[in-house]
Amino acid sequence: MYRVLLHNDDYTTMDFVVEILVSVFGKPLDQAVMIMLNVHRNGIGECGVYTYEVAETKVETVHRLAAKRGFPLRSSMEKV
Repeated sequence: MYRVLLHNDDYTTMDFVVEILVSVFGKPLDQAVMIMLNVHRNGIGECGVYTYEVAETKVETVHRLAAKRGFPLRSSMEKV
């Protein structure tokens, strides 16, 4: 299994991060806000744990959506 992480940057808006957490990771709004604040305060936050293929797809989706909106938001995955 692989954990998917979001990385803080100085340009991506908090609203966009919450939007990603809701739309890509299926998080309820309150949980998405908590994860976003964790990313903001600690520089990194966990979005969920998935199989390799699902994690890889979610990372790619985050990068594609962020680039489309002009944000440098980065996501990564690591083996649990």
